[in-house]
Amino acid sequence: MPTRRALLASSALATLAAGRALAQPATTPAPSPGRVRGNPIAVSTYSFWRFNEGMRLPIDDCIRRASAMGFDGVEILHRQMDGEDNATLQRLKQVSLLEGCPLVGFSIHQGFVNTDPAERKKNIEHTKHCLELAGAMGIPTMRVNTGRWGTTKDFDQLMRDRGVEPPIPGVAEDEAFTWVIDALAQCTDLAARCGVTMGLENHWGLGLTPQGVLRIVNAVNSPWLRCTLDTGNFLEDPYDRLELMAPHTCFVQAKTYFGGGKWYTLDLDYPRIAAMLRRHHYRGWISLEFEGMEDWQTAIPRSLDLLRSSFTS
Repeated sequence: MPTRRALLASSALATLAAGRALAQPATTPAPSPGRVRGNPIAVSTYSFWRFNEGMRLPIDDCIRRASAMGFDGVEILHRQMDGEDNATLQRLKQVSLLEGCPLVGFSIHQGFVNTDPAERKKNIEHTKHCLELAGAMGIPTMRVNTGRWGTTKDFDQLMRDRGVEPPIPGVAEDEAFTWVIDALAQCTDLAARCGVTMGLENHWGLGLTPQGVLRIVNAVNSPWLRCTLDTGNFLEDPYDRLELMAPHTCFVQAKTYFGGGKWYTLDLDYPRIAAMLRRHHYRGWISLEFEGMEDWQTAIPRSLDLLRSSFTS
């Protein structure tokens, strides 16, 4: 026979179980699908400057202006920075925190297409130094380039030639690709330690075509080297070319040209680009690079409206 204590314990457990049963619905509804979010929109500090004489704004000023305009984040142009000491890096990080506008991209310049091994080494060390800067600021991705052939000395002429320039005399294209692949491969271990994903941009030089960019990314074969997709650097038939890079993309730079571009103007179909990126499940950052002649104080907010409407599902 059960003891009185056992009967009381059994009764209490039965009461608790009954209460839980009443509290539970008869059937558990299936979870409702979450709303598909759009891509977050950042702005490059380049958009406020564009290398125009006398218009260079301090980075912290750009962060505050970006926040006031309603951007979600900021991409820093390295050449626009006034200092690289740790106090400056941490101050920029703090400004972004207080403005609620995180630092999400770091755009740097380097060139590995050079016959001089010492020059290539110098650019490798520069890239590594910038990875450390990005890591110190908590920036998760950094734009890198292949570098140009350098045979067209005048940039205006390069733009008139649609970015095409002849190779260095006596240098085969395959050899130049080897230089770039070797240089970026030397940076991947540090990129991993810093937590900074390098994004090779479709730019001039060996990055003029998607095939050139992907040849390098595939040869390096590291998760710390992917693609930075620039919507404005394929001057003809951009959409199919952009799509080739989309599956490997870690960051998108989106150009606008209000007021007409300095060198060229592209009429880009951003809803089409956004739909293409969604097909490839790209959920990352879209960073505005304004390249038009209109006053940035009106053109940047207009650009944000365009990108927000295009990349919001």
